[in-house]
Amino acid sequence: MEGASLFGLFVISFLSATVLPGSSEVVFITMLLHETASTWMTLWVATVGNTLGGITTFFLGRFLPTRRLPSARLLSNVQRWGGLSLLISWVPLLGDAVCLAAGWLRTHLMLSIVCIAIGKFFRYWLLMWGLS
Repeated sequence: MEGASLFGLFVISFLSATVLPGSSEVVFITMLLHETASTWMTLWVATVGNTLGGITTFFLGRFLPTRRLPSARLLSNVQRWGGLSLLISWVPLLGDAVCLAAGWLRTHLMLSIVCIAIGKFFRYWLLMWGLS
């Protein structure tokens, strides 16, 4: 049962970090409250799934045609901060747009991936910390 729950958490975490709607926080918190798996395993599975979803959105941004630009203000901020702007990739809705814009602007790949991972970890860690 634990494996199936963790797989479900991974999938919802991945999908909710793409342009598809989803709320991995609800599943994450429910699993923590019901102690479906260890706290740290739950944290890592949610983080990895959400990070891979953010990276997917980043790469989707690289394929956006130039006539379908994200908002000018968002682009300006992502241009200014580069890959570091992805530290806010954990913010619902805005984070997806930042990942898309960073991909479109072709920010530094490794820095972008690291910042996405840090942002996603921070999101779930805050939720976990708030429950303790």
